[in-house]
Amino acid sequence: MNPFALIGRSTMNLLAHIGRLSVFTGTALAAIVAPPIYWKMIGQQIMRIGYFSLPVVGLTAFFTGGALALQIFLGGNRFGTEAVVPQIVVLGITRELGPVIAGLMVAGRVAAAIAAEIGTMKVTEQIDALTTLATNPIKYLVVPRLIAAVLCMPILVAIADSIGVFGGYVVATQSMGFSGGTYLKNTVDFATQADIVSGLIKAGVFGFIIALMGCYHGFNSRGGAQGVGSATTSAVVSSSILILAANYLLTSLLFSQ
Repeated sequence: MNPFALIGRSTMNLLAHIGRLSVFTGTALAAIVAPPIYWKMIGQQIMRIGYFSLPVVGLTAFFTGGALALQIFLGGNRFGTEAVVPQIVVLGITRELGPVIAGLMVAGRVAAAIAAEIGTMKVTEQIDALTTLATNPIKYLVVPRLIAAVLCMPILVAIADSIGVFGGYVVATQSMGFSGGTYLKNTVDFATQADIVSGLIKAGVFGFIIALMGCYHGFNSRGGAQGVGSATTSAVVSSSILILAANYLLTSLLFSQ
């Protein structure tokens, strides 16, 4: 019941988690450059992480772009600036909403699946069996997922950017009376390479975070089915929080000037 003891235990637990995560991250990064490379596993994870995430990412991006266009139009009416809808939509989607929304959707789908899969292998001692068979579990289970997530997320975000801008285009032309040609011209003229590239850089970092959190919590799960469920929840929550924190840091770094 001592509040200072509670604070101390919480601080020590946090530092212990940070230390374990740092060691796990360093081990995974070192394993990426060490042979062998499991190309078949990487291909399977690209399908699971990238291809099967397209529907949820596309639908989310479409409705996000439409809602963003509607809100900008309604807010711009107060100041007579509703004509800037195309510019703000493409800026918001490519810089922020595209990477973040795609990252959160993929985190909810992929981080949970990775944590559940590896956590089940952990509690059923399949990971110990891999070690017994002289197979590095980090190399076999973690590295393919990290590589696949880092490769797939920029592609998913590029598709999400296109669909999100298209969603804003549909809402603007069908509900707000915008000319389709004018809307597209304003979008193309205003978007810059830096806006698009910054979103893709964020996407690669988010992909690494998603796969890392799923693998980390899966490897550290214990206690049977309840432990696997806790690891799955922790993977989604931690990856979502880290995505938002990394988004702020990357935004500050990429657009500091």
